[in-house]
Amino acid sequence: MNDNTFSPSLHGEVYYPSPQVVEQARLKDWQALAEFAEQDLEGFWAREAEELEWFQKWEKVLDDSNKPFFKWFVGGKVNIVHNCIDRHLTTARKNKLALIWESEDGKQVRTFSYYALNREVSRFANILKAMGVRKGDRVTIYIGRIPEIIFAMLACAKIGAIHSVVFAGFSVDALRGRIQDSQSRLVITADGAYQNGKIVELKRITDEAIKECPSVENVLVIRRTGHEVPMEANRDHWYHDLCALPVANGKCPTEVMDAEDPLFILYTSGSTGKPKAILHVHGGYMVGVYSSLKYVFDLKDEDRWWCTADPGWITGHSYLVYGPLLLGATSFMFEGGPVYPYPDRWWQCVEHYGITVFYTAPTAIRSLMRFGEAWPNRRDLSSLRLLGSVGEPINPEAWRWYYSVIGKERCPIMDTWWQTETGMFMITPTPVVPLKPGSGTRPFFGQKAEILDEAGNPVPQGQEGYLVLLRPWPSMLRTIYGDPERYVQQYWSKYPGKYLTGDSARQDEDGYFWIIGRTDDVIKVSGHRLGTAEIESSLVSHPAVAEAAAIGLPHEIKGQAIHVFVLLRVGFAPSPELAEELRQHVAKHLGPIARPEAVNFVDKLPKTRSGKIMRRVLRARAQGLPEGDISTLEE
Repeated sequence: MNDNTFSPSLHGEVYYPSPQVVEQARLKDWQALAEFAEQDLEGFWAREAEELEWFQKWEKVLDDSNKPFFKWFVGGKVNIVHNCIDRHLTTARKNKLALIWESEDGKQVRTFSYYALNREVSRFANILKAMGVRKGDRVTIYIGRIPEIIFAMLACAKIGAIHSVVFAGFSVDALRGRIQDSQSRLVITADGAYQNGKIVELKRITDEAIKECPSVENVLVIRRTGHEVPMEANRDHWYHDLCALPVANGKCPTEVMDAEDPLFILYTSGSTGKPKAILHVHGGYMVGVYSSLKYVFDLKDEDRWWCTADPGWITGHSYLVYGPLLLGATSFMFEGGPVYPYPDRWWQCVEHYGITVFYTAPTAIRSLMRFGEAWPNRRDLSSLRLLGSVGEPINPEAWRWYYSVIGKERCPIMDTWWQTETGMFMITPTPVVPLKPGSGTRPFFGQKAEILDEAGNPVPQGQEGYLVLLRPWPSMLRTIYGDPERYVQQYWSKYPGKYLTGDSARQDEDGYFWIIGRTDDVIKVSGHRLGTAEIESSLVSHPAVAEAAAIGLPHEIKGQAIHVFVLLRVGFAPSPELAEELRQHVAKHLGPIARPEAVNFVDKLPKTRSGKIMRRVLRARAQGLPEGDISTLEE
């Protein structure tokens, strides 16, 4: 069977798009576009890039002369903000809503047209320039889900600074390490953030983190909660005070950037302790995100788009901030989570704002499933026309619930597989593609994927192996910031010339891909990647702990939960109190998302003779599964 065709009779449980869905779809012939992109990769991406505005057109679409350091749209001059905001101001979109925001308690709603968004971003950019931020400087952003996080990101990009957003759920150590690694001169934070009715102390966490960050000259503080926070003279500045100054107001020109100039760095957990600083650039990232959102979620001018991701993750960067603005769409952003104060909070928003396209994580779906059908059934969800899933594989049971209870069997589910590193969807359907619950279907246009065994040979159909990508794409990471050798080692050395995703997968008889999970020592909790090394390091920093091992075990809501195995120092004894203290210790160091589900006290850890902890053995033991080959274990 040709890789790009869909047989009319697919195997297994298949959901075919309705005639109405096909009728509405921008792209009706998936196969024709897939074949074009397959035969002319550069032609396909050039055509996509030409739909956006460039200060100067590129001389070459793809430069692969220095693999794996690929360059796209070489010689092109552009700025992603010009395409997100400036170009819409000369059209009827100027007065269209770009962003609708609602506070967690529902008492505040803020809306911004494209015209108003431009004013906010220009003001923010003027303030950054007045504080001495220049092209190429790194700026760390540590804010909750409020409009100012979007303004801050866009303001950095507008003046050519490189933003590094740190998820507001991370705590002191994680924030400190990321500021130190990026050598940020400015940190943008808020007095606090709201989470389930409680205040997260962002400013105090920032103060603690930057005690050991000599590169930081200024801290810009957004007022969100209004509670008292310490402000250090000459270093800390209230954003609202600076907005009133003449220097903040007036036009701010958008910096002309090279297509390959850095746009942002975003840290993602790896199998070693230090998170990897993934670097993305203005030109290729812009084209990839624009094209993928256009085809996969088929956004139209009348749509109301809601991507529930936090801007602190790549999904938030690509499909809450940049993608919708590139398409001139209207986005909804909600400060809160899915079940506070009631399990229909999200569905209330869908009903109230007439959301048409909704994109969330399997974790959220599973947590909402627990409360049954009555909660969503209280709300009118008839505005929805497409649903999406991101962050981890969605189990078929959750897929079916989402499809029938939320989508009322009308809305196809775009199950997207991609990564911080890829910048855009890599394996995904479009609305006209037949769907199988739990499968991301096929690679995006222009991409080819393979599943290999340890030796690099393709595995037989239906067998699990290492997922690799075979062709470069515009929004691919350019390097690991400050560490190009690690970039080559991490992604391109196992199978030279092929990009190693770090995920395992299988392919079925119809050519559909099924992602299984991480192959390295990364645990996915609620779709968030956490490195075992980071968790173990935080445990060992506790005076009672001599050694520790962390593993991920299946969890019906979170996907995976963290279980840790701890070897105590002499003089300490296991107790429930100590176990709880260690759970809190990890949460304090890495953030609540990293709090272990269970702490197990052990007398020894399974290790290889070279001293490497065998986490797969711990996983097997914990689940009562065969331990496999343990010949390399120490006696």
